Amino acid sequence: MIRKATAADFNYLYKLYMHPQVNPFLLYEMMDANSFKPIFDELLSKGVKYVFEYGGEPIGMFKLIPLQYRNAHIAYLGGVAIDPAFAGRGYGFTMLTEAIAYAKAIGLLRVELSVATGNQKAIALYEKAGFEKEGVFKKFSYLKSEDRYVDEAFMAWLA
Repeated sequence: MIRKATAADFNYLYKLYMHPQVNPFLLYEMMDANSFKPIFDELLSKGVKYVFEYGGEPIGMFKLIPLQYRNAHIAYLGGVAIDPAFAGRGYGFTMLTEAIAYAKAIGLLRVELSVATGNQKAIALYEKAGFEKEGVFKKFSYLKSEDRYVDEAFMAWLA
């Protein structure tokens, strides 16, 4: 089940964002909880952060950021992660399937994302969920902690 994040999710989401197996693939560098709090508060205020639960327990997350005006039929999917303790059990596919169903229910016709080209496991999962590669952005993300740029594949799901 997916649901919008609440203030009560701070500790869980902070730990997931900063998990050493998860963080290299997400937007934010490693930081302490006090530095993450304003980011979290902004995500909550915009209503774009979601938690994926299984059996009443949070095990994953994503952002679904609707675009505006002529692009109001599109949303950006980001911050996608399953807690590594639950990885490899099909939860990522289930979470993506529920996110797409939600996107369709609110009238979205396109959901787009970017993913590091080296993250073949994630790319395969996105393709399984119906996303298609549309191109590659060279040196799209900068990993400050590693002092290197990462190419990202741009992918989209279309209704």
